[in-house]
Amino acid sequence: MKRRWLLALSLGSCLAGQAAQAVELRMLSAGAVELGLTPTLAVFQRDTGHAVQVTFAAAPALASQFGTAPGYDLVIAPPAVLDALARAGAVAGERVTIGKVGIGVAMRSGATAPDISSVETLKRELLSAESVVFNRASTGLYIDTLLQNLGIADAVNAKAARYGDGASVMRHLLAGTKQHEFGFGATTEIVLFEDQGLKLVGPLPAAVQNYTTYVAALPARPAADAVRAAAAVALLHHLASAAARAAFANAGIESAP
Repeated sequence: MKRRWLLALSLGSCLAGQAAQAVELRMLSAGAVELGLTPTLAVFQRDTGHAVQVTFAAAPALASQFGTAPGYDLVIAPPAVLDALARAGAVAGERVTIGKVGIGVAMRSGATAPDISSVETLKRELLSAESVVFNRASTGLYIDTLLQNLGIADAVNAKAARYGDGASVMRHLLAGTKQHEFGFGATTEIVLFEDQGLKLVGPLPAAVQNYTTYVAALPARPAADAVRAAAAVALLHHLASAAARAAFANAGIESAP
């Protein structure tokens, strides 16, 4: 009986020690990787006992938001954003590539599906659409260029709705009533809204497809708390694990060099 009591006491002390070492990490991330990041973080939290609080933001806002108090323990952003942060001395050198995400076409489930099987049919659909919706972040900047290259920028922009981030684009489409309205967004972000009534029509035609790569990095100045700093490094390495790679692939985030 005494031996059993000592064993229970020892186990309780061990668990208490683990709980005392658990920390809550703060992560800043581009929204396009949310679909794969959520299950990946669930595994990390289960295995380590640490918690991870994620703030999602559009790519253009990531650099400015990364430096806001109380700060973040890890950031996931396009390489250009990380390069800018590195030049400012804000992020460390070690990076883990999450993967790349292409652009897709989204529509409300009851709307008329556009034909995007080729560049020419996409162009016709854009010209005949009642409304076209896209953001002012990575996806929208590319769509701006695409419209210029197709020679239809003026015609489409006259009936376009623009938003600061992808989620706002999806909410606009969900609330819409026009029969021939569609929008552009990261394919993974569109899928996030499918259970709310949105549909991924498909990716852009291969000839005009554009991918954004997402990469994780740590801050240049790690947390003063050694346990917190070690937990952040462990999270970065977890994002490079085989299990994380599988979760990202299952979410439609393609591998990238």
